Amino acid sequence: MIDPTLPAWLVYCRPGFEHDCVDETQAKPVEAIENSGYLVLQGKARLTYRQLAFARQLLKLHDEVRNLPERDRLSPLLAALPQEPAQFSGLYLEVPDTNEGKTLSGFSKRFQPLLEQALRDDERLADDPNLPRLHIFFPSEDRALIATSDPRNSSDALNGIHRVSMSPDAPSRSYLKLAEAFEVFLDKQEQELWLKPRMTAVDLGAAPGGWTWQLVQRGLKVTAVDNGPLKGAAAGHPDIKHLRQDGFRFRPKRPVDWLVCDMVEQPQRVAALMTEWIVGGYSMNAIFNLKLPMKKRVEALKTALDTIRATLNKKGLRYRLDAKQLYHDREEVTVFLHRERR
Repeated sequence: MIDPTLPAWLVYCRPGFEHDCVDETQAKPVEAIENSGYLVLQGKARLTYRQLAFARQLLKLHDEVRNLPERDRLSPLLAALPQEPAQFSGLYLEVPDTNEGKTLSGFSKRFQPLLEQALRDDERLADDPNLPRLHIFFPSEDRALIATSDPRNSSDALNGIHRVSMSPDAPSRSYLKLAEAFEVFLDKQEQELWLKPRMTAVDLGAAPGGWTWQLVQRGLKVTAVDNGPLKGAAAGHPDIKHLRQDGFRFRPKRPVDWLVCDMVEQPQRVAALMTEWIVGGYSMNAIFNLKLPMKKRVEALKTALDTIRATLNKKGLRYRLDAKQLYHDREEVTVFLHRERR
């Protein structure tokens, strides 16, 4: 049961990673059902969304309503809404990212306009992006968790999932991973500044070319490094130079704007390689995947990220380091590393 005297959190994650979220937050799990895609935590006065790699969404939990009547779900939900904040910037009706949750998506979409209109009638919705967002999460049709999100400490995407489109010419579905990474790690202004046409990039372990194709679609010129072949439209594209070399040995003759890497290798080894590129000035920006072991995933990720921080701190470099398990990730976490200019 939720202790009303303690802060409570509602967290969304990839199904199967609920206990990794618990380990990462070090909060008390009130509800952490395996493969549910969500958990309820207590015992931490402050959690920081950006520092939680396994959390898709971080919400302040206010209340829950059980045994919602089929004929009138609206009245008990309105009665359970928190008095503070007095207004919300938006309403998100959400369900678990599971097969069972998908069966509820139709119901939540039909219910959305009814609840939204009721909130507008009560003047509880306002066009102010700085206000908290109201989230109603339905684990089932007769149960709802009522929460809010701080726009400075949460994801702005429904269910914490940034939806991206697949290019029909992409050589592989890994194209979606890098597309999602750009949406998660870079705001619109940063994308405009840091992903300009004719910029240069290196894709280590590029084959069959999904990440390379995502970069080319954004107008970048790419050096794709892999002993394996590129496939589909990526093979022979004029803005792609394919080098059949070992990704761990390759270094560019001139600095590039971006380094990306999705090689299947031990996380410590990939982390060391990415750090060498950033410290050596080969690139100012890197996005890469760390493939995690089946056990002690939080520990393995922390070790890899701490190694990167220790090296960059020792060199006196200013940097930004973010890590998230994306919707299109599996047993891995995607990392963004940016070296700031002095």
